[in-house]
Amino acid sequence: MPRFVKLHKESIGLAPEDIVFRGVQKLNITKFRTFQYSNEELFENEYSQVEEFSDLFNDDLTLWLNIDGLHDVASMEKISKLAGIEDHIMADVLNTYSRPKINEFDDGLFFSLKMLRFEESENLIVSENLVLLLKDNLLLSFQEQVGDVFNPIRERLRKNKRNIRENGAAFLAYALIDIVVDNYIYVISRIGDKIENLDEKLSINADTSQLNEINELKSEMNFLRKAIKPCRELILNFIKMESDLVDDRLEKYMSELQNNIELANESVDSYREMLSDQLNIFHTNVSYKLNDIIKFLTIFSVIFIPITFIAGVYGTNFDNLPELHFQYSYFIMWGVIISVVLFMVFYFKRKKWL
Repeated sequence: MPRFVKLHKESIGLAPEDIVFRGVQKLNITKFRTFQYSNEELFENEYSQVEEFSDLFNDDLTLWLNIDGLHDVASMEKISKLAGIEDHIMADVLNTYSRPKINEFDDGLFFSLKMLRFEESENLIVSENLVLLLKDNLLLSFQEQVGDVFNPIRERLRKNKRNIRENGAAFLAYALIDIVVDNYIYVISRIGDKIENLDEKLSINADTSQLNEINELKSEMNFLRKAIKPCRELILNFIKMESDLVDDRLEKYMSELQNNIELANESVDSYREMLSDQLNIFHTNVSYKLNDIIKFLTIFSVIFIPITFIAGVYGTNFDNLPELHFQYSYFIMWGVIISVVLFMVFYFKRKKWL
């Protein structure tokens, strides 16, 4: 499946309000996890049916509902009715191929961005679409599959670190976006390690396996750029956005978030340039080796040209070749040949061609 542009034929012609799952099903069942909290108390639960937690939407506590698996359209429609989400917003939630963006609707904010993880066991980047819906004291997060990216935030909620529970749903949305950006930086650093190690390999020896590695890394960095560059626009728009949902207390944290996404964006660009330089170095090294080979073969050929000439002259079948009747003609010919070879080698060395 292509990594850059994805659109199934079934999605063509759908209306913006059509609540249809557009993506690849990555879980067998949809899972629901809730964190209901205030500064003094916290309630954490997991559910398998929407009806089991429908009464939580009417509570005064801040509610974070995390949904893993988006294929269950019936459950998504129930959640949209409970949370008062319009159909065209929920349709965007279920479109996992959408570009990262931020939108403001009647009483909330919509965030769509790519969440990246580096799977250590398989040594590859895993990407999924993440959607956050922020309302007054409600945050909905929609993930394609179960992951551990948000575990540090859950631990902060459980232990009430840095007063996360007293800042409401908007601060929680900021914290989730921040940890997504932190993961961008981590993923980039892992790919960056490979790129920097490749630099050392190229300085020692260049072969076709390194060319394949460079091309693979270029593809990975282009994929990262596709996810991170729009997220930068999203964060800048989030910072500039004037919404009643965003508390003034968030302003002091926004600059750090902006710095992190700028770092991620600049790192991607730097590593892409480094890969382009490595590709040039590879081709330069290959050309240098080829030139060395051609140079050696040329010198070898030039040395044998006068020898071939001598052998050709005395290999003719004419009778009147006086030298053929000398007693030491054979040895004289070898002496001339050796002298010519030695002279040419000495000349090439003096010219530093050898």
